[in-house]
Amino acid sequence: MINSLLVANRGEIACRIFRTARRLGLRTIAVFSDADAGARHVREADEAVRIGPAAARDSYLSIERLIEAARASGAQAIHPGYGFLSENARFAQACADAGRIFVGPPAAAIAAMGSKIVAKTRMRAAGVPVLPGYAGSEQDLEHLTREAQRAGLPLIIKPAAGGGGKGMQIVREPSELTAALAAARRLAESAFGDGALLLERYLPAPRHIEVQVFADTHGNFVHLGERDCSTQRRHQKLIEEAPAPALSEELRGRLRAAALVVAREIGYVSAGTVEFLLDGGEFYFMEMNTRLQVEHTVTEAVTGLDLVEWQLRVAAGEHLPLSQSEVCFDGHAIEARICAEDPERGFLPSA
Repeated sequence: MINSLLVANRGEIACRIFRTARRLGLRTIAVFSDADAGARHVREADEAVRIGPAAARDSYLSIERLIEAARASGAQAIHPGYGFLSENARFAQACADAGRIFVGPPAAAIAAMGSKIVAKTRMRAAGVPVLPGYAGSEQDLEHLTREAQRAGLPLIIKPAAGGGGKGMQIVREPSELTAALAAARRLAESAFGDGALLLERYLPAPRHIEVQVFADTHGNFVHLGERDCSTQRRHQKLIEEAPAPALSEELRGRLRAAALVVAREIGYVSAGTVEFLLDGGEFYFMEMNTRLQVEHTVTEAVTGLDLVEWQLRVAAGEHLPLSQSEVCFDGHAIEARICAEDPERGFLPSA
């Protein structure tokens, strides 16, 4: 087992990881910016290392400063948490290059899912259902316009390197297409530094189902059931349920099997979540989150398992603790996200 763990994150997720690490007897190391010097995750760790000023780009998003903190503290392993650098292939590789264990998937698996275009092309080739549309390399706006017309309306335009609903444009009328493509390109370049766009058939009212998968370095794969995250606001999940309600056992089985195909296709290791859109009895691969998610706790509630412990054991080279036939599901769990918004300013997010 790993003996010392640095969590390259802050707040709730850092405290969550420390809780399991302490139970397993690991030495815990926090990192903090000047804004977080008195934060709870700093107090709860065995040791804490300053990594820079308040701005995230100079602290929690600085690969160099995080690696320096790991070296200074003697951390054997680094857990990225969620957000910040948790799905950054360069960070995973930098940890390996520095002789530290990255508690997550290999850099190649993160990179494989980093672009929606590359991911959907690979999944289509692997036989996983994907929405009709365009996910090609020709990205000039004239070509995208022709592909959009060929795909038909309604259509959704997404930044290929994006997430969280940022930059997405929905086109319902032909007259909206030119302006929507131009706007999506601008937003993709400003938000993600990558102007590549993905075109997909727009489903007006799909369900959003995600499957929790886990893999070790010995070629073992399991799913830990699925979650329904269809209730969203501004493309951010509000309600997470496990297991997903009102699915036939046949459909539930197909979703779980498809998620395992996705994980095997990219040589996945550790915890990951495969997301699908469900429309009637058909489902379509959307993306894979190559990290632990905020909503992992509802999966823990219905399986009785500690997913952070599984991550640490897999990172240490152990086999998965259970085979698929040994994973049991009991009960139902719901998680809710609370949003603070200012109704006098167009419901802008507000602390």
